[in-house]
Amino acid sequence: MKSNLVVLTGAGISAESGIKTFRDAGGLWEGHDVMEVASLEGWYKNYPLVLDFYNQRRKQLLNSEPNMGHFILKELERYFDVSIITQNVDDLHERAGSNHVLHLHGELLKSRSSIDSSLIYTCTQDILPGDVCEKGSQLRPHIVWFGEEVPLIPLAANKVSNADLVIIVGTSLQVYPAAGLVAYVKSLTKIYYVDPKPSLNYEISNHKSLEIIQEIASRGLEIILQRIT
Repeated sequence: MKSNLVVLTGAGISAESGIKTFRDAGGLWEGHDVMEVASLEGWYKNYPLVLDFYNQRRKQLLNSEPNMGHFILKELERYFDVSIITQNVDDLHERAGSNHVLHLHGELLKSRSSIDSSLIYTCTQDILPGDVCEKGSQLRPHIVWFGEEVPLIPLAANKVSNADLVIIVGTSLQVYPAAGLVAYVKSLTKIYYVDPKPSLNYEISNHKSLEIIQEIASRGLEIILQRIT
């Protein structure tokens, strides 16, 4: 029986595929204040701008490819039962072949109704003003914005609490509630934390079995693969 490996991933692993993050420029995301394009307030204030912003992100994603870090996580499935819990909204883990991916913050290649969050659709094209769901409401990106509930947190917490080994890669551990998932790791469970500039939040700094690997995502995962397989 394989051990449970839980991997928490963030923007740093996708950055090596050319996908930028809003943290690259002090809260600006592709020249926009993040609250203009990633909050309900921004949606209500100027939803065509928000749609256009995510249309551009979607086009960027469709022209990107998984990198070595993504493929190493797939390779680890040979040795472990791997669950990936990601803050990323891209599909690069899936394209690399990973079988169990939980998207905390939604998925860029899906849209949903703006009045019924259970109505979710595959989306590989632009979402335009006037594109509506079956109930007649404007479609929006299937993204969890600032100030919105993160519905998959309980499921993610359960997976983390049952982990035999945890890898954290590509995340600054500053965005809650995702950053708080570290608190659910059992006290003696080994955590590998990969980050070129690691920042320790309260939960991880008090963990008893933490190893920091100060490398970019793909290099850090390569080191871990060699150690644990």
